[in-house]
Parts: sequence; structure tokens; C-alpha cells
Amino acid sequence: MSQALSLPQARNLQLAAQGLLTPPRRKAAPQDLRECIERMHLLQIDTIHVVARSPYLVLFSRLGAYPQAWLDAALAEGLLFETWAHEACFAPAADVLLHRGYNRRARVHWGLKRAQEQVASHRPQLDALLARIEAHGPVKSSDFKRKDGQGGGWWGWKDEKRWLETLFATGALMVARRDGFQRVYDLAHRVCPMLADAPLPDAAEVHGQFIEKAVLALGITQARWIHDYFRQKPRLKDADLDTLVARDVLRRVDVRGWSSPGYVHRRHADLLQKALEGQLRATHTTLLSPFDPLVWDRERASALWGFDYRIECYTPEEKRTYGYFVLPILHRGALVGRLDAKAHRTRGVFEVKALFVEQGVTLNDAALRAVARAIQRCADWHGTPEVHMRRAEPSGLLPRLRACLESPASLIPAGRS
Repeated sequence: MSQALSLPQARNLQLAAQGLLTPPRRKAAPQDLRECIERMHLLQIDTIHVVARSPYLVLFSRLGAYPQAWLDAALAEGLLFETWAHEACFAPAADVLLHRGYNRRARVHWGLKRAQEQVASHRPQLDALLARIEAHGPVKSSDFKRKDGQGGGWWGWKDEKRWLETLFATGALMVARRDGFQRVYDLAHRVCPMLADAPLPDAAEVHGQFIEKAVLALGITQARWIHDYFRQKPRLKDADLDTLVARDVLRRVDVRGWSSPGYVHRRHADLLQKALEGQLRATHTTLLSPFDPLVWDRERASALWGFDYRIECYTPEEKRTYGYFVLPILHRGALVGRLDAKAHRTRGVFEVKALFVEQGVTLNDAALRAVARAIQRCADWHGTPEVHMRRAEPSGLLPRLRACLESPASLIPAGRS
């Protein structure tokens, strides 16, 4: 293709593929949630809940206000399943064989490695746990009492929790549903009966399909960013995609300012043409999860969005720059800031500990009102409609933001921003 995309056009193409280009046009329905996950192919799971847990927040950014129970219902109904992928993720049920095949034959991940160690050292206990579940039905970790009074991550888990996670990682168990976000485990063939007879695809087929799905989900990507989406090995080079380009599965495109070509899946040919013609207009303003696919690859977020983003919830407090659980702020095709927030659910308060505008970004009155509306919508969805704004940078921004939040204009619906 002789015509090159500008960087804003490339960004809008990615936003369109991710469902973040424009605000939702209508109230969400359960089918919209399922289609949203199918578009992304993965929905990363994280348990931190100072605001809504990440998978629910990722969906809110795209769907607007929706009942969080819809995600739980989709899992319980077998429309989704849980798997190790980018990290722990929900994925569409149609991809279950691809993920099981890759996890069994190719994936290198600490969770799977730890499970293999447990299988080698605790086979009798694992067999006994499987026998109990087969005889008596699904279990939760909380069905087993601790004996040592400790807690924490993998190394602090009680034995039964570690063994349940081992059997989940090896594929003997699947997550049948979640109760209060706690996993309920059952035998894999009872959760997904097709697994009893269906053969797993070979490694080459899985590798190729994951490449295509990653490019589809990203809308546009450099070769070196593709592997991170499903955590494939090794990192890809342009030459690795020559066959897919020759078959016209992928389109190789130029992006002004990039030293490497971009790749677009042929199923996004219409979006690519619209991007080139300037017909993709970014109008959405929303808060993003730290684990949103748009920003979960730090290198991609920096190169494509000019947004150097490090998740600091795993960083000691004294070494954090922005805060514990910082939400990127998306405004009309740009990542314009970050929000350190906490939802105090029992008090109905959404606390904004700090809002930071990105260096080089100036928010005019219209942009500031759009950001304020996005914060208020997120707070309302949390059931914490009273927004307390504590700090904002640069200086002078705090009173303007507070005024926007107190103004009736801040309640204008998302579609009119």
C-alpha cells in the first residue's frame, strides 16, 4: 500500500478494533458483553478491587453502565471459560481447544511451571482431591479450612487452594462459575462436555490462529508487539509474517513515524480504508483499567500512544510515581492523563486521590467537562455517586475539575460528549 497512515489514524484504527472509538449508542444488553469479549479475544482477570475488578472495568469502558452479574452469568452458562493466556483471562468458549492445546504443549508461564512442580511432588493428594470432586461435585477453596493461619499469594495459599489451582492449570479442572468472585472448580469434562472427545489442534495451527486473533484484536500492530497478546514465544519479526502477507491474511501498511511496518488483518480492510480516508473519528472519553488490552503492553502503549505506563500496584508505596491502581484516561483518541481512585462503597463515595494530566497535554474547558463526565459515570456505576476530588496536576486544575463535577452540565449523557 503506497498511502501511509498517520499516527492518529493508526490510533483510531486500534480504538475501533477494541470497541473504544465512540461511546456506546444505546443501553448495553448481555449479547453486547459477549460480543465485546469476542472482539478482544481475551479479558484479563485481576482481583484488586479498590475500584471495580479489572475485567468488569474493561467492559464498562466499552459498554457503559451494565450489571456486573452479566459477566458472572456468561461464565456460568458456558459462554466463556477461564484460562492462562496473556495472564489469567476469560476467553470465548469457541476458543477452548486452542487455549488448552497451547497451554499443554507450548506455553511457558510461572503458573503452569508451578503446577508441574506440584504434580511431581503431590500426585496422591491431587488424585484424592479429584476423586472427592468427582464423587461430591464442585468445590471452592473456602470449603477447606486453613491449618496454619497464614495467607497470601501462591506461596502463602493453603494446600487445597494450591492443589485446585494446579489441577486447573493442568486442565483436569475448570472454573464452573464464580461465587463472590471466588472460583468454583469442577471436572473439566463436566464444565465443557466437548473436551471428552475433541482432539486438540496441533501447535502450528494454534500458533497461527493466535497470531491472527492478536492482530484482529489490536486492529493495527507492529510485528514485535503481536506475541505479547497471547504470550507466545518467540517475539515475531517482519519475516515471520511474510506468508500471511502473501496469502493476503494480513496487510502490511506504513505508518508515518514508525521505522517498522504495521499489520492489519484482512477482516479489518474496511476499517483500514476508513482510517486512511480520515473517516474514523474518536469521540469516546472514558477511564480504562490498568489491565486493559489498550495499555497492557508497555512498549506498545509508549510507541503508539506516547504513554509510558507502569502498573504500580505491585510496587512498594514509597517507589510509586502516580498511585496504587491508576486508571488511564482516554479522551477522543488520546491518552491524556491518569487517575488514582478508590471506591468507598459503604459510604457511596468515589475518591479521586489524584488526577495527573500527561506532560504536553492541555485540557480545554470542553475536554475537562468530558473527563469530569467520565469520572462521574464511572462513580455512578460503582454505586458511589459522590465524587471527592483530592488533588490534580498541573496546579490550578483542581478547582476547574471540581466545578465541572458540581455543574449540571457534567451529567450530560455519554453519547453527547
